Amino acid sequence: MVTLLRRFFWLGLLGGAGYAGWTLWRRQTAPTPAAAPEWPPLAPLVHRPEVAADATVAAPADTPEHRAWVEPVDGACPDGYPIKANDNSGIYHVPGGRFYARTVPERCYADTEAAEADGYRAAKA
Repeated sequence: MVTLLRRFFWLGLLGGAGYAGWTLWRRQTAPTPAAAPEWPPLAPLVHRPEVAADATVAAPADTPEHRAWVEPVDGACPDGYPIKANDNSGIYHVPGGRFYARTVPERCYADTEAAEADGYRAAKA
């Protein structure tokens, strides 16, 4: 029994050393990847209208009553903005949809056209 355990030990030791040598060889012979982009992206992922040349005048789209979407309040969409959008999946959910009740929104939209204009697609179920 001891001889069998000793053989497994040496077999495992040789296998581990072989694997370590193989990975070192692969790293040295593999081409170097191009510079990876920084993550997270430097630009925020929020929809902003173009800034006017005169920065003292606020664009009407920045006012809450003219915005296409609003931030959720305590994990729920406020009145008038029932469409729940999820940034991770790029999907929006409408009231009565299969997963509407358990979706935690990251943006809330007033209508489906505004959500689609921002790049979201409708949930399939």
